[in-house]
Amino acid sequence: MCFNSLVLVKQVPDTANISGEVMKPDGTINRAKLPAIFNPEDRVALELALQMKDKYGGTVTAMTMGPPNASGILRECLYMGADETILISDRKFAGADTLATSYVLSEAIKTAGGFDFIFAGRQAIDGDTAQVGPQTAEKLNIPQVTYAESIENISATKKTVRIKRKIDGGHELVDSRFPLLITVIKDAATPRPFKAKRVMAFKNAKTLLELEKLTEENSLLYIDQLEEEYRSTGLFIPTLTRDDLDVDDTRLGLKGSPTKVHKVESVVLAAQEHEKIEPTKEGLEHLIDKLMQDHILG
Repeated sequence: MCFNSLVLVKQVPDTANISGEVMKPDGTINRAKLPAIFNPEDRVALELALQMKDKYGGTVTAMTMGPPNASGILRECLYMGADETILISDRKFAGADTLATSYVLSEAIKTAGGFDFIFAGRQAIDGDTAQVGPQTAEKLNIPQVTYAESIENISATKKTVRIKRKIDGGHELVDSRFPLLITVIKDAATPRPFKAKRVMAFKNAKTLLELEKLTEENSLLYIDQLEEEYRSTGLFIPTLTRDDLDVDDTRLGLKGSPTKVHKVESVVLAAQEHEKIEPTKEGLEHLIDKLMQDHILG
């Protein structure tokens, strides 16, 4: 009994480090000023898929939609234990809302094919919709279970899975047939660290665009030979573009995104007052008293 899993992952701006420098005059985030990180709940989703592989066997494939540099988080997926990765990248996909994003993802999944389980984080930290996973399942016409905490058991003969999911005030057990899509909450698992051997093995994994840049920098390299070499050694990261998918251009990117931003506000949190604490015994006692009054201590 073994199962093939696909994990939808996303590269997001590190919103924990937002400062005045990364805010544009119109109140939107200047993503170029923020470091890109692996969306935390997607990393947890990858961990659940890897745990399933450890227990039952099978394969784990990581897929992301984003700019060419999103290949960085796919390498991180390989470091954790993913078997294969897929990048979906094309200028025509830029500016997509959740509807356009889920449309492209669903078509890419149909192209890749052959998955028993599709995992995704509940939502990304650069948005607060939690829509992409459910919308993707809807477009694939497969069941979905959201807010998953754990995989309780799987019946290969009946092709059913029991999932524990979080609800207000507790949890519930849900039985579903598979293939299905599962969105995962952040407390579902602790992502494993990178494996040193896999980091050494896959740190040079590259997409076609990255290989083309190598040939531009070195006239002795030829793209066809490089691609064949990287494919043969398992270091090639396939890229799906608009031309590789059976998609309608009117449903892509900004053109295919009915969501419009009504208003954007830049919110700056600032202290209204401050108090200097002297580095003395009396000063520390005063600080502790203040913290206890504010119920931060005690």
